[in-house]
Amino acid sequence: MTHSSTPAGGVTLRAGDTELTLEPQHGCRIASLRVRGTELLRQGGKYGSFVMAPWCGRTDQGRFRSGGDLYQLPIDSGPHAIHGTVRHAAWRTARSDERSAAFTYDLTDPWPWEGRVTQVAELAEDGSGVTLSLSVETFDDSFPAQAGWHPWFLRNLGQGGKDVTIDFAPEWQEERGEDHLPTGKRITPRPGPWDDCFGMPEGVDVTLTWPGELEVKVGSRAEWVVVYDEQPEGVCVEPQSGPPNGLNTHPGLVTPIDPLEISTTWTWRSLA
Repeated sequence: MTHSSTPAGGVTLRAGDTELTLEPQHGCRIASLRVRGTELLRQGGKYGSFVMAPWCGRTDQGRFRSGGDLYQLPIDSGPHAIHGTVRHAAWRTARSDERSAAFTYDLTDPWPWEGRVTQVAELAEDGSGVTLSLSVETFDDSFPAQAGWHPWFLRNLGQGGKDVTIDFAPEWQEERGEDHLPTGKRITPRPGPWDDCFGMPEGVDVTLTWPGELEVKVGSRAEWVVVYDEQPEGVCVEPQSGPPNGLNTHPGLVTPIDPLEISTTWTWRSLA
C-alpha cells in the first residue's frame, strides 16, 4: 500500500489510530501528529517538528573553526546563527510506504561543504510510537556537524484537560549566559521555565504528561536535550547530538567513512 499525499505535497503515514504528516518541501518537518484524532503538535509554518542540521541551536556570532580555518554562517537570531540550514529547504522524498518514509537534502551554500542529510520516519506497527533517524554524510572533505529535532508539542491538547507536565532527571544543566549560549560550566539542574540544555549521559529520557489524557515519552541514545517551555502555546523537547554552540565546543566529525547518525523514538499511551 502506498502513502497518502496531501495536496501541498506532504507525505502522510498511518498505523493504528495514529496519523503523521511530513512536509518535505518545507524543511521535511513533521507538520502534524494525530493520535486518536487529537493533534499533539503546535500548528503553523514555524512549528510542528523540524530538523536541525548541520548544527543545533545557536552558533556564536555565526562563526566556527574547522582546523585552522574560520567560517562565517548567516546571522538569523540576534547576533547568532540558529538551527542549521535545512529547516526551510525543499527535501526529496526518496521512498515511502504506509508506515515509513525517507527523505534527503543535499547540503549547499551557505554550508561550506558538500554533503547529504537523510531523515527516516517510521511508525510502530500498532501506531503507538514513531522512530525518527537522521544522518549527515559528506561527499568529499570531512567537516564538523550536529543534528537533532525541534518538536513543538502543544501545551494543552484542547480537550478541556490540564496543561502538560515535563518530567526528566538530567545529570547536569548547561549554565546559560546572557547571550543564550552555554558558558561551559555545568550546574545542578534548576526548575523551569527553561530555554536550556541538559546532559543525560545515559540517553535522553523525557516524559510529557497531559493528565488524564495522554503520556508521551521522548527517548534517544543522544546525550543532550534542550527543553524550552517559555511560550504559552507549546513546549519543546529537543534531542540533539551536542549542545548549543556545539560547532565550537562539541562538534561531531563527519568523514567519508563515518557519518553523523542520531535517532529518537517517541512513544505514547492513552491515560483516558
